[in-house]
Amino acid sequence: MNNTFLKEPWLKWAIEIQSIAQCGLTYTKDVYDKERYEQLRNIAAEMLSYKTEIPVNKIKNLFCNEEGYQTPKLDTRAAIFKDGKILLVHEKSGTWSLPGGWVDVLESIESNTIKEVKEEAGLDVIAKKIIAIQDRNKHNTPLYPYGVCKVFVQCDLIGGEFIENIETTEIGYFSLDNLPNLSNEKSNFEQIEMCFKAKEDENWIVVFD
Repeated sequence: MNNTFLKEPWLKWAIEIQSIAQCGLTYTKDVYDKERYEQLRNIAAEMLSYKTEIPVNKIKNLFCNEEGYQTPKLDTRAAIFKDGKILLVHEKSGTWSLPGGWVDVLESIESNTIKEVKEEAGLDVIAKKIIAIQDRNKHNTPLYPYGVCKVFVQCDLIGGEFIENIETTEIGYFSLDNLPNLSNEKSNFEQIEMCFKAKEDENWIVVFD
């Protein structure tokens, strides 16, 4: 059990209840059991709503909208360097992050990384190596009510130019000692520092939780 769940045991309980309910709804054939599993799912959503003050309907849309065996979601983040600085994208929210996002259906880690960089930064890259695979709730805030594996990928820039889009307003290259206001839920200082270390180390070994 990680430190996050030790500090916030209610989150662990809610996630476990939701996972049990989702599996039950997928595999049971009994109509009464389905009703009980739906009740468990509602309890999990209400726990999260009570502790976070997020409306229960929104919790259900985020937390209780999948079918099948529950597994972590995948998120890719690209580390692109130029002149000793790392590329960050300026989001509509006003914060900065490594370009990236959810791995879409039919995309691989490689193709999704390339696609997200193109969409958010307008740049063409080659995905070169995996830097790390991290459990999001062990490293990023705020806590999410579902599991996420964040995959950091070092990329080589080969072309392209920025075009403003629905997600980002500009891009910039930054040194580690001069980072802008970061979106810590997506990529925090420690994760960007890790990317710098991986860039400098030819014998870098993939970090994973």
